[in-house]
Amino acid sequence: MTQQDLSQQDLSIPVMRERIEFKPKFVERYTQLTDFESFKTASLAYIRKCIRVNTLKSSVPEIKKRLNKDWDLKPVPWCKEGLWIEYKHPDSSGRKRRDIGNLLEHALGYFYVQEAASMIPPVVLQPKKDSTVLDLCAAPGSKTTQIASMMGNTGLIVANDLDMNRLASLGLNIQRCGLTNTVVTKMYGQQFKRCNLQFDFILADVVCSGTGTIRKSLQVLEQWSPGLVQRMVKEQKSLARTAFEKLAPRGTMVYSTCTMEPEENEGVVQFLLDTFDNLKLEKITLPLKRSPTIDSFEGATYSSEIKKCLRIWPQDNDTEGFFVAKIKKVK
Repeated sequence: MTQQDLSQQDLSIPVMRERIEFKPKFVERYTQLTDFESFKTASLAYIRKCIRVNTLKSSVPEIKKRLNKDWDLKPVPWCKEGLWIEYKHPDSSGRKRRDIGNLLEHALGYFYVQEAASMIPPVVLQPKKDSTVLDLCAAPGSKTTQIASMMGNTGLIVANDLDMNRLASLGLNIQRCGLTNTVVTKMYGQQFKRCNLQFDFILADVVCSGTGTIRKSLQVLEQWSPGLVQRMVKEQKSLARTAFEKLAPRGTMVYSTCTMEPEENEGVVQFLLDTFDNLKLEKITLPLKRSPTIDSFEGATYSSEIKKCLRIWPQDNDTEGFFVAKIKKVK
């Protein structure tokens, strides 16, 4: 298949998204949480393509120079390596190329195709050079490679996941992006309890119900149910607890999800606050539009400290929805 063939097969082909139905219980819940029509409109819109420059191999000026002829590049305000990318030359029907992953620069590891909101957790974590980092749920590697880039390939990153298919993608992305400070492990995150090593920084970007990512995968709507949310919460609390226990004194942990469910976000952070007396939340300040965290929902009330966390809906910044908490171990 030629490069031209590849470029034509991933055009932005219209999909009858207006026919997508939301489950009545979903509508009921989300009407309580946000302006549902705005959320629905944003969730059914196509996601903006975005890349993150891999500074281990290239630079933002170099990527702009290489791609500027055919692509419009706009900076992501909260990540200096992030660029929204759009093809300049639509065809006769107005469709534009979207196959960014077929570009030579991607194959060479000069950039990573990564949604803009997904870049937030490593930016909040701010790992230092020569530190030890645990990426608890790492595959397929967008945040792992971002963390390694921020660390300049120094120190140690333990990138863990359980799913073999996802681990294969993680390994390929680690190689493509030129990481030399990263080891991959395959285990349940909770098994790190048996590990004697403590980590200076931990990213717990945990498995979730994914309701912030409907615009990327409409299957989220089919799979969603209150029962799924409750199963996710049980796993998330267990992973978050393990992560904090493996955090070194005065270390930093980020807990994040791409769901908008309060039980999976504010509820898990409240669980950590109730469980540990040496845990402190730090306020997240980034140049983006944010929505208030949830104070209470379906009988649960959350600490005012949780207002320090970041909650963004898809309609806030024309991205995926995300929740991010920055956590310090004070002793």
